[in-house]
Amino acid sequence: MTPLERTRLEKAAADCGFELSPELVEKRLVFRSAQFPESVTVEPLGSDDFALQASEPMLLPVPEEAADVFRVHGWNVLYEVLDKAAATARTMPNRVAQKFHQATATLPKSTEAERLVVQRVGQNLFRTALLDYWQGRCCVTGLAVPELLRASHIKPWAQCDSDEERLDVFNGLLLAPHLDALFDGGWMTFAPDGAALWSAALPPESRDILGLASSRALHGLQAQHRPYLAFHRSQVFRG
Repeated sequence: MTPLERTRLEKAAADCGFELSPELVEKRLVFRSAQFPESVTVEPLGSDDFALQASEPMLLPVPEEAADVFRVHGWNVLYEVLDKAAATARTMPNRVAQKFHQATATLPKSTEAERLVVQRVGQNLFRTALLDYWQGRCCVTGLAVPELLRASHIKPWAQCDSDEERLDVFNGLLLAPHLDALFDGGWMTFAPDGAALWSAALPPESRDILGLASSRALHGLQAQHRPYLAFHRSQVFRG
């Protein structure tokens, strides 16, 4: 690793959310953050190629059964992967629920109005987590105007069995407003591979008016999303 490569990698770590000073282990740099315990190791291979490993496999965009080392080419791609890894680490299952319990521990919950205040705290944390996880983009259209995006539960809030389910980032999709309304109302859902499924109750001409292409798909689908999507298909979707 050349001094220039190390300097650029240390900057990439800081820019992407791994703000602690990287540790050099043999020919690799270990990226860490004070915000989460997970780490990512990066080894430069020359010609702008890099080998990445993560302490938690879900931080990198590879199937669980794939090889432990994930290779990328180019600094822009490296930044994208590191950005997503840090966002995933910040929003790991139960991490948002822990923030919620800390934020509401001293709030009264005896009246309906007080419970609504507590619920609003949870919904705000959930939206913030989804904006972070999906990096401020609709996971179907790519719309990148955060003010317009909706934090949509896959398994509805009222039907969740615990705060951990309600606030699980994998129980949420960041959607453009029209897709959020369709998904929330059961007019659309997603297949296990992420392909959009449209309810027969929504006529094709209505889909055309809404500009809904049949080829729409959910990007960035992870294994942790699938149980929630299965619930949505069986309990919410107007199949």
